[in-house]
Amino acid sequence: MGSISLALILGALGFQYLAGIPPCEMCHWQRWPHIAAAVVGMGGGLLVKNGFFGEGLATPLAWCAVLLIAVSGALGVYHAGVEWHWWPGPQACTGNAFHFSGGKLDLSARVVQCDIAAWRLFDLSLAGYNAIISLAVAATGTYLLVRQDRTA
Repeated sequence: MGSISLALILGALGFQYLAGIPPCEMCHWQRWPHIAAAVVGMGGGLLVKNGFFGEGLATPLAWCAVLLIAVSGALGVYHAGVEWHWWPGPQACTGNAFHFSGGKLDLSARVVQCDIAAWRLFDLSLAGYNAIISLAVAATGTYLLVRQDRTA
């Protein structure tokens, strides 16, 4: 589970730094649970495997990673809905975002709008793909963990 979250974070960073697509505020919201899931899933798994944590913690750590991935997927659904204008998004990055000018700081810098998809493939934005992949991974993880509990 953690490795998939790591792959999704690396993909998002690739779009940001290699393709020059800046993330909006809601994009960042989706990244934090994936970062946590990568740490919990991969780091926790290594700690259990190397005997630093007891084997009894493996399943709770896996459930925690699944939950974090599901949270990112739910945020992706919310963000995609904001992009499709199905519901309103946060005022800080949707609609008529305002700009200041003057002072020493560049307060007129562009605000990345959360309700405008910066990139689409097959009419789905990055938020939509995150929602689909994250929720599918969370569902698969849930299935595998439940199946493991039944066979144990």
